[in-house]
Formats: sequence, structure tokens, C-alpha cells
Amino acid sequence: MNVGIKGFGAYAPENVVDNAYFESFLETSDEWISKMTGIKERRWANEDEDTSDLAYKASLKAIEDAGIEATDIDMIMVATSTGDYPFPTVANMLQTKLGIGKVASMDQLAACSGFMYAIINAQQFIKSGDYKNILVVGADKLSKITDMTDRSTAILFGDGAGAAIIGEVSEGRGILSYELGSDGSGGEYLYLNPENGKIFMNGREVFKFAVRIMGEASNKAVAKAGLQPEDVDMFVPHQANIRIMESARERLGLDKSKMSVSVNKYGNTSAASIPLSVAQELENNKIKDDDVLVFVGFGGGLTWGAITLRWGK
Repeated sequence: MNVGIKGFGAYAPENVVDNAYFESFLETSDEWISKMTGIKERRWANEDEDTSDLAYKASLKAIEDAGIEATDIDMIMVATSTGDYPFPTVANMLQTKLGIGKVASMDQLAACSGFMYAIINAQQFIKSGDYKNILVVGADKLSKITDMTDRSTAILFGDGAGAAIIGEVSEGRGILSYELGSDGSGGEYLYLNPENGKIFMNGREVFKFAVRIMGEASNKAVAKAGLQPEDVDMFVPHQANIRIMESARERLGLDKSKMSVSVNKYGNTSAASIPLSVAQELENNKIKDDDVLVFVGFGGGLTWGAITLRWGK
């Protein structure tokens, strides 16, 4: 069975926050933020718009794109680090918003790698033959857990969501390979601080880890698919920092034109990062049927994941 993406959609809040916003209360500048991260602006959800709302809006687009009804979905997986509540899960809340019956639902916590983890989990359920249409969502409202007094992290994060309907696709298309991993000993470098409920990050250590693992995971996923880097049509890395992304692209030996860049518009949106980038490239007609794509991300845990897939229903 060939398992892949049957429908796709993404959503970013309307509220745009540019770099100049931070100049009034942090010792920083648009020039410095742009140079060090590649970020020019990010989207923040309103106070009355939470993660499940972002997930819902992205899901509606994916369902429409797949040409199915919400009631055709038989499982929901939401990759998120910022649930509306500790429980019920965002998947539970999304199930209700979509008006879907008593189907299996769960949240997947692997931080910024969560979308890859959820897609591969969904692939296994589809291959079992017990499920046909699994809604996978990557959604995060990082603005609510960002420490606005910390210059090193306040500038990085944004909010958004992306959704995919995972199911059987035509021969030769879909997920070709994957590489998942984690190193719990690095958990101290990126975590939610229990004292203030905000993100803590050791930027130097995370940067070193990310530069190494993004390239390694990508190369392994491509090799597992029996392909060469030159076979890759679009490289979609986690949009955390342009310098990390460029390093991963160079390790794959890809031309700049083959790397998706949306970090300038959205910042780091964690589990929503890769789907927001895919949506951008689809809108710009830069992803076509039968193109080979590589998704790769890293996140708190420390976790990582890479997927090679051939696009198309």
C-alpha cells in the first residue's frame, strides 16, 4: 500500500507582528533579528483564538482539498506543544469542532518534530488496514508560552497550523522513507520552564545540535528511499533559523532554489512550521505532482525527524 498526503491545508492568524515591535522594550533591532535568524515578521493569534481554533481552520482546508467529508475521517492526530489545556487534548477538541463521531484521537508531543512523528504514526495505522483517512495536524500557539523579557527567544516564535489527510495514494507516490530519533540527554537545552510556564532555550547548544542533525537526518532519509540528493525537488526544513536551514541544505548539496523559506513571514511555529512552508510552495506552484520532497525538523526532547515523499494523491 502506498500511503501519502491526500489533502492539505494551512492557516496563520491575521495579526502580523514585525521586528520593529520588539525595539520598544528589548535591546534589539530589525537589522539584528533579520541577520541572525532570517525572521522579518511572525503571526500571533488573538487572546480568544487558541491552538484548537488554529487546527480547526487548517483542517477544514485539508478536508476540502482531499475531496472528502469530515465524517470520512476515522482518526485524528494533533502534533502540538501548546494544547488549550493539559487535557482534554487538542485532538479531542478538534473532533468536536469538526462534528466527527467517536473516532480515535490523540495528541503527539515531539515539539517541533511533531508533524513528522504524527505523519509516520498515521502511516502505520493506514498500513494496518484498520484506518482509511487520518487527519494529521501540526498546530502551535507559541505566543502564549514565549518569555517576552528574554531577548534571545521572544523574537523567534509565531503561531499557526497545518493539516494533512493521510491515506492510500496512487502507485509510486506517498511516503518513501523516514528517519526519526531523539536524545533525551539534550532535554535540558530546550524546555518549558515550570517556574514561569515559558520556553527556555540554550541557543548555543540547540544551534550546534540542529546544524548537525538536520543534515544527517535528511541524508539518511534520502538514502533509505534509494535516491540521491540531486533527485530532491523541494527541501522543506523546520523554519527555526535561516542559518541552520542553509547549513542543512548545503549538507545535502542542494541549490538554494530548492529550499522552502517561510521563516521570514512566520518565524518558528514549531509543529506548524513545515506545513506552513508546504502551503506557501503549493500556493506559488513550486510543488507539483510526482515531485520528491524532503521534510526535516528538530525540536525539544531533543527530537528529530525526516521524511522523503513523492507528492501526489
